[in-house]
Amino acid sequence: TRSSTPASFEPHRSGFTLSSNMGIDIEAGGRNKVKHRTAPKSENVYLRLLVKLYRFLARRTDSDFNKTVLKRLFMSKINRPPLSLSKLAKFMKDKGDGKIAAIVGTVTDDSRMFEVPALKVCALRFTETARARIVKAGGECMTFDQLALAAPTGDNVVLLRGPKSHREAVKHFGAPGVPGSHAKPYVRHKGRKFEKARGRRKSRGYKA
Repeated sequence: TRSSTPASFEPHRSGFTLSSNMGIDIEAGGRNKVKHRTAPKSENVYLRLLVKLYRFLARRTDSDFNKTVLKRLFMSKINRPPLSLSKLAKFMKDKGDGKIAAIVGTVTDDSRMFEVPALKVCALRFTETARARIVKAGGECMTFDQLALAAPTGDNVVLLRGPKSHREAVKHFGAPGVPGSHAKPYVRHKGRKFEKARGRRKSRGYKA
């Protein structure tokens, strides 16, 4: 009987031996070789213009600062977490005079902070109260195109970013109720009748 294997794949005819490690194990959805963004998903024209500007600066200067800013401009909103005024002031406290703080994201107000130092801040966006407080304290709110003119290579610029782990959703990651876990359960209410029995109190079996 004639073999069903094509001639090109028969070892004695083609001159190579079959091995178990040949080929690519393709995942569902096809072979995706690019695992990072090369452009923002957003259609915002102002963001697109900033990308155009920082693409040019990243290409024409040897500055790693410009490459990092460009990469962060591509990021999703979850990866561009906001930074509060209090954290901003804390990070800039020991950086010396004449430095510009740059945040590829939003700067938010912190009502727990009474006195705001004079800060020179560049960000994608400022909340209304954050902007008002920075300006009132004698500081300056800059956009990234203004920063490109003031510091094309990122000299005297401190690149900051907010905490990614402070979202409400992150608190629920993991298995709640398991011993040693601090994951927050999704509970309708915090009343007596809701998830207060076994594993929740010493008087009801055990306390996790």
